[in-house]
Amino acid sequence: MSQLANPELIKVVILLASSVTIVPLFKRLGLGSVLGYLVAGCLIGPSVFGIVQDPTAVVHLAELGVVMFLFIIGLEMYPDSGWKMVNELTISFNF
Repeated sequence: MSQLANPELIKVVILLASSVTIVPLFKRLGLGSVLGYLVAGCLIGPSVFGIVQDPTAVVHLAELGVVMFLFIIGLEMYPDSGWKMVNELTISFNF
């Protein structure tokens, strides 16, 4: 069976399974989904459990994750607050 399974695919499945379990827990605690994804990535990475030892093996998956993070953040932001933030930054950079 191990000859048929791709080790990279197993790592991706473990990463997705951890995200599916941790993110709802963080949402229930009121901490937000982005923080849940970050904690799931830290747990799976080489620093805690060490499931993914070589970070270069999952670079493309990490880039896709960054795109998804930006998409989620964009969904959670309101357009009015974004324009307000731009105006505040413009005023602060002028001084």
